[in-house]
Amino acid sequence: MINHAIILAAGRGVRLMPLTKTIPKAMVKIKNQTLILNGIKKVQKYFKNIHITVGYKGSLIAEHVIKNNVSSVLNTNEKGNAWWVFNFPFNMLNEPVVVLTCDNITDINFKLLEKDYIKKGSPHCFVIPVRPIKDLDGDYIHSEKNIVKELSRKKKSKIYCSGIQIINPYKIQNTIQKTEDFNVLWSRLIKKKKLYVSDIILKKWYTIDNVNQLQAYEKDFK
Repeated sequence: MINHAIILAAGRGVRLMPLTKTIPKAMVKIKNQTLILNGIKKVQKYFKNIHITVGYKGSLIAEHVIKNNVSSVLNTNEKGNAWWVFNFPFNMLNEPVVVLTCDNITDINFKLLEKDYIKKGSPHCFVIPVRPIKDLDGDYIHSEKNIVKELSRKKKSKIYCSGIQIINPYKIQNTIQKTEDFNVLWSRLIKKKKLYVSDIILKKWYTIDNVNQLQAYEKDFK
């Protein structure tokens, strides 16, 4: 059973300026609630422990999420998005952790993902795919028997990464060299044939990276 979920919320959100001039990206509001609170509510009913990474104006996020019963807040300011995987306490965690980004807006049955993860042998890293969506960039996934062979922004396929994954930090740190960048982490796992893709494709998914996407979500995503 998966007991931990971590939401990455350390980004500044430069492409969401001027909204993020005084607040971090995770505090931008969608349909009267913050991006980070939207994420927390989606995972709270599934996982016992919810962790948040913060960076730019991290104290604002920390105060906000602590009120909503998260288990811990990690200050990763000036660190890469994968830094926490190789550092205490997660580097000691030999069990699966669901990883989401604060700008992911989706409805997921995590119990189904958990079953698929176990069915695939509980891999080091298990990326969750979506069908490509117009005007939303993504890393296209090329795989064979669920083993990822390549991730590419240019070479298209029928699926790309949603930004949601299940990882085992202990397995990863004992397989590849440390890195602070998830792109590098994935690349190194691909070489070791340790990066897998789920058979479950998210049907309702959106991500917000700029003002146009925020406006499109407010208008069209229901």
